[in-house]
Amino acid sequence: MHVLITGGSGFIGRALARELLADGHRVTVLTRNATRTRARLPEAAGVVETLAEASAVDAVVNLAGENLAEGRWTPTRKQALRDSRLDTTRTLLAWMEAQPRRPGVLVSGSAVGWYGPRGDETLGEDAAPGEDFAAQLCCDWEAEAVKAEALGVRVCRIRTGLVLDPEGGALAKMLLPFRLGLGGPLGDGRQWMSWIVRADLVALIRWLLGNQGAQGAYNATAPNPVTNAEFARTLGHALHRPALLPAPGFALRLLFGEMAELLLTGQRVLPARATAQGFQFRYPELAPAFAAMFG
Repeated sequence: MHVLITGGSGFIGRALARELLADGHRVTVLTRNATRTRARLPEAAGVVETLAEASAVDAVVNLAGENLAEGRWTPTRKQALRDSRLDTTRTLLAWMEAQPRRPGVLVSGSAVGWYGPRGDETLGEDAAPGEDFAAQLCCDWEAEAVKAEALGVRVCRIRTGLVLDPEGGALAKMLLPFRLGLGGPLGDGRQWMSWIVRADLVALIRWLLGNQGAQGAYNATAPNPVTNAEFARTLGHALHRPALLPAPGFALRLLFGEMAELLLTGQRVLPARATAQGFQFRYPELAPAFAAMFG
């Protein structure tokens, strides 16, 4: 199978490309900087800077999008977040429509932010969307991806939680303060964190690509979400450090503005559809996941 990946040089895309190549698939990564991307990927991965260079693609994994948690959400920043997701998806769809042989499946990114802040409510894929900026962004992103179904393409939308691996992402940024004994909960720590180990996320994407019966929305989160306070305690225990210093909510709001709500609110999300259809998580519990990462 020939898989085209957007966002393939990022934290998730690099790991996905490695695993797909190990499975014997052909991988092509669409990027804006071919030289930089080639240095980040296995030698066997193909790299293109335009879709005109890609052909005979069997599957597309669309992970492109600027990081929501990088910087304050100014009006300019919000527009950049939307453009990086919606414009890329629209361009992909126009390219698919023009292909003499269209890809059979599109796995398109989204996030648990689709549900908005929901307190202690348990959320499966059939829950209603939220109304805040992050939720509307995810809704609009998914709506663009679903349009590929009219082209005869099977579409899977992955609503990803906090992706954990010490190689990058949010966890890599947490490690230094926690190792210095300066970690702790954010705000009151009662907000839910829906998380997934990167290896399980990559396995889920591979499963969706190969499972002809998979279609629609899938929560890409482990089956056991935790509160932020429990997350901090578990990480501190894994690193043999205290995790008692909270970051006050008012300070986070002063520092990050509206974006701080991503840190101070959360969603209790369950991967209902994936587990019902037989996908098995290697790391369903947080403590064993951290133990595997940190020995």
